[in-house]
Amino acid sequence: MFRCCLAPLIALSLLACQPTRLETQYAGEAPPPGTEPVTEAVDGLIVGHRLMAAGEYELALKSYTRAAGDHGLNVDVLSAIGSANLKLGRLGQAKTMLELALEKDDKFVPAWNNLGVVLASLGKDGEAERVFRLAFALDSGNSAEIQSNLTKAIAKLENTQYSVEQEQEEYELVRRGNGRYLLLSTPDPI
Repeated sequence: MFRCCLAPLIALSLLACQPTRLETQYAGEAPPPGTEPVTEAVDGLIVGHRLMAAGEYELALKSYTRAAGDHGLNVDVLSAIGSANLKLGRLGQAKTMLELALEKDDKFVPAWNNLGVVLASLGKDGEAERVFRLAFALDSGNSAEIQSNLTKAIAKLENTQYSVEQEQEEYELVRRGNGRYLLLSTPDPI
């Protein structure tokens, strides 16, 4: 269905295995007195989702990349990496990661929606509308965010007098968390 690019996958797997600067700087040192012992690490996907919600997209991308080391390059990780790249304005990388996620699971609604956002950002309005329509159908119309994105895409296609104010409205990303779809807030364009 989509072209598979091995270079991004290899780079992601290598990055996920690299220690951070703090890990190498403090390797072997004892924690400060009174520090609770760490018995279980927090899942990188959860940390990444929290960072995305806080608007820390670069840190979220790093967290998602490290999560790839724990989870592998599954649909959740690829979709999350694609969404972080989208927020960072790296549309080509976002599109590639979301397409790879959909190769893993072609019924993964958040990846379809977020691919639609990428396509709309690239000015591919017809493709974006088709992708939003597919996401809406797979979701059975349960997500207000996807419905809103589809409505905006249809209006943009049908309205040749699409105003600059309407053009400034951003599409909304969705992600999976705890078995439900959650809205990631979209900041105003700079």
